Amino acid sequence: MKNIATILLYSVLLALSATACGLSPSKRADASATDTPAESYHFKSVAPPAYIAQEKQRDYMVEHYWDGFDFSDTLFIAKVDTAEMLRAFAGYVANVVGPVDGSPMRRLMQRASVSRRMFDYFVMLSERVLHDPNSPLRSDELYIPVLEAQLSAPFYDEYERLVPQYDLELARRNRIGSRATDFRFTMGSGRTSSLYAVKADYTLVYINNPGCPMCRDIQQAIEHSPLLSEMIADARLTVLAIYPDRDLAEWRKHPLPSEWINGYDEGCVIEQQRLYDLRAIPSLYLLDRDKRVLVKDSSSVAEIEYALSGAVQ
Repeated sequence: MKNIATILLYSVLLALSATACGLSPSKRADASATDTPAESYHFKSVAPPAYIAQEKQRDYMVEHYWDGFDFSDTLFIAKVDTAEMLRAFAGYVANVVGPVDGSPMRRLMQRASVSRRMFDYFVMLSERVLHDPNSPLRSDELYIPVLEAQLSAPFYDEYERLVPQYDLELARRNRIGSRATDFRFTMGSGRTSSLYAVKADYTLVYINNPGCPMCRDIQQAIEHSPLLSEMIADARLTVLAIYPDRDLAEWRKHPLPSEWINGYDEGCVIEQQRLYDLRAIPSLYLLDRDKRVLVKDSSSVAEIEYALSGAVQ
């Protein structure tokens, strides 16, 4: 998982740089509030000392990555380039923080809680990197501590807590290591079944909208993957494609491989009952025999391959 995240870092940096200009008017005004030369406002993460053994370097960086950042200096965050800080934050997530260990994010938000302004700034960085549907580093496991910090922070009133509370309830569903939420689906024949009725060593839930270009790309990636193709042929992996919308005429226009299970969510129950997060489609969930989540809400077939390669060894 971490190797995949590192590879994706370059693409996420481009995406985050492109969206960095999307600040609120108040923050754009703050960023131009002083004439101090912009080049004097840069953040540099620390590097592990030469005497630190390689296997201990990650632990060192978890503790010291932000040592060069003054969390009391709100002038710095008003002047520093947002894209630069997004790159630094993405680097921290991709190369330092573990994929399912939320404790570094919890400690980071505690350090940022010195003021409302600093806290909001790190909430913004977290939202862009860990929660934005377009971010390849999107991760509920790492975003949950940020949401929990928002709900426990003294800065927010009851109305400001509504959005993080909503997001937290959804993020806590289908967590890695937990059993996926069961749901029913209907196939083209009219026959109905359920996720838990699928019997396979591994189930790849592919939530898709057949008309979207990225869905077509993921379909082709699954079909062209030697590992996935072999596992499907050996009946060790079942692909369960789920269409979560109402336009069945559109769904029928785009047939999927016959060896896949192709169904739709009649009545849009998944969305209405918030069984799964549908903000980002397509979405891939890899489940084991007991329907425990191995990969959650991914858009990377490479990540699925990586998880399966480790699981089947």
